[in-house]
Amino acid sequence: MSVSNPNPKKVSPYFSGKYYQAMAEDLDLCGMAKRTHAGYLRAVRQLADYCQTPPEKITEVQFRDYFLMLKNKKKFAYGSLRVAFSGIKFFYTKTCKRRWKSLDQFKLQNVKALPVVMTVKEVQSIIARCSTLRMKAFFWTTYSLGLRLEEALNLQVGDIDSQRMMVHIHRGKGAKDRYVQLSVSTLHILRQYWATHRNRTYLFPSGGRKHEKIQTSTTVMSRSTVQTAIEKIVKSIGFQKQVSTHTLRHSCATHLLEAGMPIRAIQQFLGHSSLQTTMLYLHLTDSAAVDCRKVINDLFRLP
Repeated sequence: MSVSNPNPKKVSPYFSGKYYQAMAEDLDLCGMAKRTHAGYLRAVRQLADYCQTPPEKITEVQFRDYFLMLKNKKKFAYGSLRVAFSGIKFFYTKTCKRRWKSLDQFKLQNVKALPVVMTVKEVQSIIARCSTLRMKAFFWTTYSLGLRLEEALNLQVGDIDSQRMMVHIHRGKGAKDRYVQLSVSTLHILRQYWATHRNRTYLFPSGGRKHEKIQTSTTVMSRSTVQTAIEKIVKSIGFQKQVSTHTLRHSCATHLLEAGMPIRAIQQFLGHSSLQTTMLYLHLTDSAAVDCRKVINDLFRLP
């Protein structure tokens, strides 16, 4: 059982109908992101399935037993346990209100593990192993712009300002806009890939099994396509590190810092609301003010 798995929802005989719909509407009203929306609903479904009881009829004792099971028997990782608790707490504080002491007593140890970071050469080896221009363009763009997976997937043609050499990220985490500087190499490979499909809206559109509908597609490439691709590449290279698409974002930030970009500039580049978030995985160094554009163009060179 994996609470953090973003797979499509499953039907449950214990969590459907009135309360399922009510929670879905509450999540929408609170402006929750799509993945958070799905994760919270899944968390409540898994609780109901475990107890074999509709969530509105579950007792505080059952709630406590469930989380003790996840924590002590299933040995859930911090991230999975946090998503499970957050989703269930949302249900019992917003949708089906309960005055349970356990909801306030339950505390999770805030684990701040440093993320995996690749070297510049390791990133370049991933780019070099891409068997298609599509994935080469996607991974390079994700890395050189320091993007989250959803931000990269949803990039649109109109987001690229080649005159100012900027990219408008307006589907970022927390619905926050930002502009990031665009390197010459990234503009070149995006143009090169876009010329193969010429979709009017998306830079990375889906196109069906044979890509026959890619030019007119109204949806973006799937997360699973990207995740499967990087898993195969990492396996073929033989990396001992646990590398995912998000590792490219962490690596980008670290490489920018090592190249001399100020931490505040990196915070803005990544779209972090708090400097503390940026500092979680960056090693701070004393650096003088630098020309950020020169750093970006010098660092992000295609192999």
